[in-house]
Amino acid sequence: MDGSRQIGPGTSGVRDGRRAGDAVAASAPAQPGAPRRLPLGRMLIERGLITEDQLRIALIEQATRKQPVGKVLVALGFLSEAMLRDALATDMGAEQADLSHIVPDGTALGMISREFASANLAFPVAFDPQTRTLKVAVTNPNDIVLLDRLRSQLPPNHSVSAIIGAEGEISTAIQKHYEYSWSIDGILHEIETGELDIESLDASGKDYSGPVVRLVESILADAVQRRASDLHFEPEAGFLRIRYRIDGVLRQIRALHQKHWTSMLSRLKIMSGMNIAEQRAPQDGRCSLTIYGRTVDFRAAVQPTVYGENFVLRILDRNSALVPLETLGFEPDQLEQVEMMISRPIGILLVTGPTGSGKTTTLYSMLQRQNRVDVNIMTLEDPVEYPLPMVRQADLSTGIKMEFGSGIRSLMRQDPDIILLGEIRDSDTATMALRAAMTGHQVFSTLHTNSAVGALVRLFDLGLTPELLAGNLVGILGQRLARRLCMTCREAYDIDEDLARLLEIPAGAPHRIYRPVGCPDCEFQGYRGRIAIIETLALDDELDELIVRRCSQWELLRAAQKKGFRPLATAALRRVGQGDTALEEAARVVDLTRLGNTGESATR
Repeated sequence: MDGSRQIGPGTSGVRDGRRAGDAVAASAPAQPGAPRRLPLGRMLIERGLITEDQLRIALIEQATRKQPVGKVLVALGFLSEAMLRDALATDMGAEQADLSHIVPDGTALGMISREFASANLAFPVAFDPQTRTLKVAVTNPNDIVLLDRLRSQLPPNHSVSAIIGAEGEISTAIQKHYEYSWSIDGILHEIETGELDIESLDASGKDYSGPVVRLVESILADAVQRRASDLHFEPEAGFLRIRYRIDGVLRQIRALHQKHWTSMLSRLKIMSGMNIAEQRAPQDGRCSLTIYGRTVDFRAAVQPTVYGENFVLRILDRNSALVPLETLGFEPDQLEQVEMMISRPIGILLVTGPTGSGKTTTLYSMLQRQNRVDVNIMTLEDPVEYPLPMVRQADLSTGIKMEFGSGIRSLMRQDPDIILLGEIRDSDTATMALRAAMTGHQVFSTLHTNSAVGALVRLFDLGLTPELLAGNLVGILGQRLARRLCMTCREAYDIDEDLARLLEIPAGAPHRIYRPVGCPDCEFQGYRGRIAIIETLALDDELDELIVRRCSQWELLRAAQKKGFRPLATAALRRVGQGDTALEEAARVVDLTRLGNTGESATR
């Protein structure tokens, strides 16, 4: 690369020693209303990344090398390419890409030739077919000439989205990823025809000539692209079954010959930080990859079975998990109730439901609503699923000498305003959570029960007394996740008047609901995405009085229903009546045989 390439703000004017001196000088007064941007060198100094002496050395060296000052600073070892990339992205307000752990999008790679990518230092990261947008990592996303060149490589009506990448990482990515096929079928062809050695896996994870490395990472990328929440590698007697959990339901995606599994398992263990020599004990691990231009975390677990080690990955996609509270699927009155609950300065707020019902996503959305610079939020989780800015998160799965009960005692000495507990699972944790609420803290947590009202019985079972619980329990949410009908292919059909009344279809409206069909948009499943079915129980003085009197959960349920509480079964049927999901799907996730305490049956 010659010395004339721009890599960011302030570098276009540092092509010779005289102009480079401007990098140390203060910026000239900006025009009124114009944004004021410091030269690169001064910006790096003010961020504490380099010193005045280091910049002075780099400017002297730049006169000899005829290279941009940023590249010289990296070459001299004064800062890393990642630090330079992060600083430029922050200064320009642009998205950045960490290409060192990227899994490329084969479609994107096919849209830009290797020759063009090398000549212009532009690496295609991902392609969005919906918006026809190609995301490309470049050193300077403000380089209009380069962006025009990129658009000229694309078909009409396609656009380019530029993100910042470090120069060395872009060059390495071009070298690494353009050499080989990244489609699963293409890689399997290499393995099965013997064109590349199946045993060429490098334990360091850096040998991308090994087709097994690319096969594993391409499968991970495919699972993310298809919105899977879990990825299963299941060895059988003569083959390896690969299944994805999509929208809460497992689907078999591929079956491979068992001979591939040994090398694939070694690669998965290396990525997850596991011991590849250990084959007789369960192991847990974690890894992160950049897939389609965004960071995706994977939580891994391996379990020995009769046919070999079973490997399951939980996909933790931050983009799909950290969502605003109002987009979770609350009905308007429920959202108002929840906002009132989280606005109370003290007390316990619980989210209940089985594993995979979205409890963590709901809790994180609540924390995001409360997350401000004047609020100290601390969490105890096992494990931490998604990192949250400004939130102090403790991961109990990392081997730290702390449990939920003892951890709450420690957190209370950290001056928290809000405490999140991953789960209340024993008497000690329940007692300490109640004590934290009684001493002036907001406590958010989850509880494994079948309903919101059933959570009270569970808390009593854990040893909490009704007298102390009343007044300190703010509210309880119960939730499930049901598959959403594909809006492209769903089919309407008529129902009888009794079922229409049960589904709360308004009088005068057609007695009609929808069922799944299947089309290319939903991969012929009839469903695409999921919706939350939620019940919200807000505790007030009257319900607290019933708790103190140790009334049964049926009495509590009847009293709550008089105040407008809708049980999960009623909420599910309302979703069916609104056309969001099918009656069969609602019955799969919620018990519809009893609606509250009425004993009414929902017949299919």
